[in-house]
Amino acid sequence: MARVVTEHVRQTGKHFLSERMLTELSGIRSRHAMHCSFLDAFLECLLDKHEGRYWNRTYLALPLLELLLDDRPSGLSPERLSTLLVSDAIRFELETAGGSSEPPSRGRPDPVTLRRRLRHAVRFVGDDLSGPDAVDLEDFLDRLPRPPATDAGRWFDVTVHPVYVLHDEYFFIRLLQTHEMLFTAISTDIRAAIGALRAGQLESGVARINHATALFERAAILFRIIATMRADQFSTFRQFTQGASAIQSEQYKRFEILCGRPPAPRLHSAAFASVPAVRDEAENSARDTFAQTYLDLRGAGAFGQDEWKLLDAALGRLEARHQRWKSTHRSIAVRLLGDAHGSGYTDGVPYLTKCVENRLFWQLSTR
Repeated sequence: MARVVTEHVRQTGKHFLSERMLTELSGIRSRHAMHCSFLDAFLECLLDKHEGRYWNRTYLALPLLELLLDDRPSGLSPERLSTLLVSDAIRFELETAGGSSEPPSRGRPDPVTLRRRLRHAVRFVGDDLSGPDAVDLEDFLDRLPRPPATDAGRWFDVTVHPVYVLHDEYFFIRLLQTHEMLFTAISTDIRAAIGALRAGQLESGVARINHATALFERAAILFRIIATMRADQFSTFRQFTQGASAIQSEQYKRFEILCGRPPAPRLHSAAFASVPAVRDEAENSARDTFAQTYLDLRGAGAFGQDEWKLLDAALGRLEARHQRWKSTHRSIAVRLLGDAHGSGYTDGVPYLTKCVENRLFWQLSTR
């Protein structure tokens, strides 16, 4: 059922589903979803506009993807899931390039744009994959990573519900989902680094900070892929995404508050007003942060001078990579948004410009 419904959504756009179909799906949810968490999450995301709950999490089907992370014993790590998401975007681009599965009216990219898009996407998935121009296409598709062939893994294919019918929205959704998975992994790194430092294991803590920095390098590749999106396609389908915006990314905000409690203006800005659950976490005085851990251990003289230099260098690299990531985000928005407001009811580019000034470790004098 989920596959048939998803295919219909991709043919019509979630924003344009008929009232009759939405009513039938609501009935299915009330009768059967309680017996299957995956079906419940699937319908939660699909019915969000119909039920007035539409926002970033449901637009990106994150409740369903997160069940794939939690499933045991075959649960996926956020990093592995990010690779699978981009692999699926590659597969979609290649399978529609021949025109057999998508009408020309959907606006498939021209060959030059497609090659550029695929080159960056293949780099994200792994350097061991040759480019699609260098090998047999069928062989290349077979070598792309796929989700596990389990009951849970089969739900992966029904986690894209475009609001409209234009080609670029599919890969746009996949890349935003990938960003969420990367920030889930980065948050895990910061949390682990806090634990390692509290346990006196500085080298282990530095290793986790370095891994988080490397994940930002992968996130930078995603922006190169997004840069291949046509502005006209983006401006067309985004008119149906009002209410869902990256400003509502809970995983990014969790990463931010794990680094340190944001200054009051940031904590009380639209950035955190859009994610009230995370704002509540940030205001919990018992919650530990990396900045607080650093200050506590500095005050206690926990490590030697050379060890502190090692940690400071790692934090400097993470801060610098984060700043470049934000600057690139703003540059992409300038090209795609122009003077338009953000879909999360922000000022768009001016909002992102202000965010560039924010620092993760603003409480630490060494940053």
